[in-house]
Amino acid sequence: MRSRVRELREAQGWSQAQLGERLEVSRQTINAIETGKYDPSLPLAFRIAREFGEPIESIFLFEDVP
Repeated sequence: MRSRVRELREAQGWSQAQLGERLEVSRQTINAIETGKYDPSLPLAFRIAREFGEPIESIFLFEDVP
């Protein structure tokens, strides 16, 4: 799965730590989501979507890899 979290975070001018604070997760969690090493839980994905005011499916893009 690919995510637009980095793009959206940078557009807001937030650091990974600032976004982590807003979402009540660590900076490392934000980094792992942005680098594709971690797929967030559904509740966290909803919080991310709410924070950016966008639907989940516009932030997290499923890539079907054969």
